[in-house]
Order: sequence, then C-alpha cells, then structure tokens
Amino acid sequence: MSHSLEIDQQWMKHALQLAARAELAGEVPVGAVLVKDHELLAEGWNQPIALNDPTAHAEVMALRTAGKIVNNYRLCGTTLYVTLEPCVMCVGAMVHARIERLVFGAYDAKRGAVVSAFDLMQPGQFNHHVACDGGVLEAPCAALLRDFFKRRR
Repeated sequence: MSHSLEIDQQWMKHALQLAARAELAGEVPVGAVLVKDHELLAEGWNQPIALNDPTAHAEVMALRTAGKIVNNYRLCGTTLYVTLEPCVMCVGAMVHARIERLVFGAYDAKRGAVVSAFDLMQPGQFNHHVACDGGVLEAPCAALLRDFFKRRR
C-alpha cells in the first residue's frame, strides 16, 4: 500500500474534525479514521462517557463500524489514522483486526502503547505486525488535547 505524507495529513485532518466532535460532546478529543484503498471505510471518536463504555475509544469505534460494514472482524489492508497515540487496549484491537498500518498524531507519554509509555508495535511482539508512523500533524493534535485539559482544570 503506497502512502505519502500529503495523503496522511489529509486523513489526519479528517480525524481532527472527529476529535472536535468528541470535544463538543464533553469527551476527550480523539478522532479516528479507517481507510482502505484510499477510501473512507469508517470513522470514530471518543464516546466512553456518552455510551457508559470504557472501551468506546475513537479507534475501537472506527473498528466496530468497519467490521459491520465489511461483515468481518478482520480489516486487512486498512490504515487507521488517529489523533493520539493508541493505548494498550486499542493496540490489541488493531492487532486482532489485522490493521495494516497505523498513523497517529500526538504522542502520549503516560498511556501511549506504540512507542511512548509502552513499545508494543515492534515486529515480533504479536502474531501480526502493524506498520506505524507517528507525529503526523502532531502540533495541532497535541494542541487540541492540551487546550481541552487546560479548560477542564
């Protein structure tokens, strides 16, 4: 699957719009977009408060929607764009779904399970390897989160 920084930024901008949607609902502003063959397959945003569901992270919401659309829990050949480095739960979900590639924006020093707090995406860690690129539109992704938490304090 070929990719370019320009395309990655385009999809990350879409994920940022979804993160803003989460923020409007009082959720931590994280958005996710799942793409296959350069087409939008599914999208998600944080909804754990609204749904009373601790697993309703943006990534999981996008994966759930995509699974229903393709009628399969395997989502091979897809790229997941998310505004924040995924947590342990979301990394596990991506591996189980057989996501091909992950692109994330802001790093999460406290909970990030790709490279920051945990380093779970190294080849050989699991039976499926997800290729990763972090820091795409990092500044606006981090600013959205930083401003959200600043207002909440």
